[in-house]
Amino acid sequence: RRVAALLRSEGWRVNDKRVHRLWKSEGLQIRRKARKRRRSGLSLNACNRRKALGKNHVWSYDFVTERTHRGGRVRILTVVDEFTRECLAVEVRRHYTGEDVVETLKELFALRGRPRCLRSDNGPEFVSKAVKKWLRTSRVKTRFVAPGSPWENGYIESFNGKLRDECLNGELFLSRAEAQYVVNRWRMDYNHHRPHSRLGWQTPAEFSARCRDYAREKNWPKQCGDMADGMVPLACCVLPGSASPHPPEHSEIMQPTLT
Repeated sequence: RRVAALLRSEGWRVNDKRVHRLWKSEGLQIRRKARKRRRSGLSLNACNRRKALGKNHVWSYDFVTERTHRGGRVRILTVVDEFTRECLAVEVRRHYTGEDVVETLKELFALRGRPRCLRSDNGPEFVSKAVKKWLRTSRVKTRFVAPGSPWENGYIESFNGKLRDECLNGELFLSRAEAQYVVNRWRMDYNHHRPHSRLGWQTPAEFSARCRDYAREKNWPKQCGDMADGMVPLACCVLPGSASPHPPEHSEIMQPTLT
């Protein structure tokens, strides 16, 4: 479906079934992974309990570990806007401390603006005093998912899976600098050229361009607050004069969450 969407964006008139048939006949079909049983987040900070309501409302971040050709380890900090699915950063370092995370976030906030909330697991870098203090000073709320529950941070986990399957597994890095170059190139392709099924086959960059900035809205409806127990009309995230860019999961009214 993604290939068919790409072809249609280039002006081709194609049918999904025909693309699938040709794809299979050329030997491009790979064996599908067995579908895992989906788990629902139970803690209050799970991504399905407190959903992002607009651009820059909730970012999530996590680490991916990779090995270089000589056996050295590099750590990749990934940051994603949960509403637009944009990859905001993929930073590669040998080691990461809480201070290093703060440095990356400072650069990102200066470039993109600050979000309302940051969702993460309970990794030592994210729960460090340096990160907590800086986020508190920056007036950004933290949402830590339950320990040992990666499904509660599903957006960043899904993104990291794509990063590994589509980029890291096909590369052999000789150095940290090479790894940074390769993941930056993949990030540009992901944001600007790769259609996303959950965004109505728009790219994350296209979808983001048509969304209001949640964190900068001064007159945002009160029910669009950070608590997810209100019924929130997500149409308020659309720029004036533009058609709703939201896929089905974003265009529905959020239902009250029972706690």
